[in-house]
Amino acid sequence: MFQGFAELKEALLSNRMQAGFIVAPMAMALRSQGVPIKIVYLGHRYGSAVVVRKGGPIREVKDLQGRTVAIPSRFSDERLILSRALRTVGLPADSIKLVEMPPPEMTSALEAGAIDAFSVGEPFPSQAEMTDVGEVLFHAKEYWPDYISCVLVVRQEVIDARPQAVQVLVDGVARSGLWLDEGRENREYAADFVGRYYFRQPPSLLRWALTHPMDRVLYSPLTPTQPDFELIQSLMLEHELLDRPMAFEEYVDIRFAEGAREETAWRYHPWRQEEE
Repeated sequence: MFQGFAELKEALLSNRMQAGFIVAPMAMALRSQGVPIKIVYLGHRYGSAVVVRKGGPIREVKDLQGRTVAIPSRFSDERLILSRALRTVGLPADSIKLVEMPPPEMTSALEAGAIDAFSVGEPFPSQAEMTDVGEVLFHAKEYWPDYISCVLVVRQEVIDARPQAVQVLVDGVARSGLWLDEGRENREYAADFVGRYYFRQPPSLLRWALTHPMDRVLYSPLTPTQPDFELIQSLMLEHELLDRPMAFEEYVDIRFAEGAREETAWRYHPWRQEEE
């Protein structure tokens, strides 16, 4: 687990990590810079939001003008969604001041008045809501239908040497996503298990992020599609986050997602298992 995207990026660059979930624009930028990685699957859809101080002066998108807004990385969809939202109200992207900040620090920075808003993925918007520090100004899906943030990347040498292992990994992510989307019971169990053993976050926070409401984060469909990434690429070129256009096949290896199309949800009933 990494607390910020900078450390995660360095782990990929140094080959200390061979596979991981990172934000889509960062994956594309790294690939354009020659880092041998490919996107093989999506992590989730939706799940990002812009959060402002609860009861504060920012009530709609145009109120962000002149404000300081935190983002997890300049190479993040959370930055791009701000640009799309500002454009709808006639404001340029540079009408706000952006600062990069590790997501775990954003709620406390908002409470202290160091920032006026932040744009980030879950569970940090939920954290701000649950602590009464902040409130969601808008969810990403309101301005970006079929929004994606995190993608699963794998280093090319692993893809070449162990394609079957990569397929098993993608199949497992696909089955887990379908299982999570089956209903509240599965999501609450996942929040409890992951919060205690992996994510180092209160299970109550993850339950909020996964169920408040149920479509706050979706885990299907997760197949990368060319139109999704062409939109991301056009926004990246506009903001000079890419120095050249790339063909879809240059940064996405679609065969593993295609191989997982027929997968079904895990046949696991958590509460029943515990009772047994």
